[in-house]
Amino acid sequence: MGLVLFWPHDAPARGSIDTTADTAGKVYGTVVGPIEDTNLVPVLLDDTDELITVHMPPEYMETGVGTGDTMKILHIPQAAASGSEYVFMDFVRDVPISILAIAYAVVVLAVARWRGLAALAGLVISFGVVVLFTLPALLVGTNAIAVALLTSTTVMFVVLYLAHGFNARTSTALLGTLLGLVITALLAGWAVDAANILGLADEYSLMLPAYAPEVNIRGVILCGIVLAGLGVLNDVTITQASAVWELRAVSPEMSRYELFTRSMRIGRDHIASTVYTIAFAYLGAALPMLLMVSLIDMGLGETLTSGEIAEEVVRTLVGSIGLVLAIPITTAIAAAAVGGHGTLAAPAVEQPSKPQVGPPSEAELEVASALQEPHR
Repeated sequence: MGLVLFWPHDAPARGSIDTTADTAGKVYGTVVGPIEDTNLVPVLLDDTDELITVHMPPEYMETGVGTGDTMKILHIPQAAASGSEYVFMDFVRDVPISILAIAYAVVVLAVARWRGLAALAGLVISFGVVVLFTLPALLVGTNAIAVALLTSTTVMFVVLYLAHGFNARTSTALLGTLLGLVITALLAGWAVDAANILGLADEYSLMLPAYAPEVNIRGVILCGIVLAGLGVLNDVTITQASAVWELRAVSPEMSRYELFTRSMRIGRDHIASTVYTIAFAYLGAALPMLLMVSLIDMGLGETLTSGEIAEEVVRTLVGSIGLVLAIPITTAIAAAAVGGHGTLAAPAVEQPSKPQVGPPSEAELEVASALQEPHR
């Protein structure tokens, strides 16, 4: 119902921005040797087998261009003054990325088997939701929190039930994930506004309004914060739900209170290992920027609260808070939903049984008589 209500019918068509000029043509070629110490690289065109020279930017030449590299090239006759009519556009990376994707699928299927296949199917569907709904909705300026929660709910509904089956355990993990996402979304909305996170430190954010005037850059950042922690949040909730169900299977008579406390011991270990997961994920993605910032004469506090760094810090802290709070929430839901005869109250302290008072029974007299007979 949410997808139908917020579906972006008037979103701009995909591919509406042409990356080539009116007078330019796109061709493909392979680098051949020898490569001289200039900005002109010899390239053999794929379609015509014509040997040309391609003008390369100095920064690409310094990082290394090798024989056998395939690239996309723009043919611009007006660029002849620079030494060649052919200008480098980008490298072609189809083959290595395809190899990695196939290797990833093979490893997942070999280890997880049918469950891995279901997870891969859920991943494909999730990308479809992002491409068909999330991106167009943000481009037309739809409410960012609504887009983030609808995307997350749809993705989690598909991924969790496909990978883990239709059962109470999966539903518990789904409910815990959704509550964690709501907390993350509300906290992100406050943090983005209070910390004045404008999202204008990135070149794409600066270019985007020129092509999509209705887009809300601050809303894009907000939606990104919610979606960024989705995978890790799903990981901890399904783990906690599974922990509760496994403990119940081992001890069916355990009270729900004890079930919660024992599962939270597992959850605390999970928190300890995932607190830095999001932080290091962002650290790896922003490493070049951090290297550049480290060269600037600026204090640590000022560095962490300035520009693009502040955006990553807010993203990390908000995602981590939602992640940590989702663990006790999911554990409590699972302890209440799991089957068994345990009560919700804390286990009562057992009192020592009182000895029976009264004449011995007939069975007790027979046992005493037998014990008094001499052994042969």
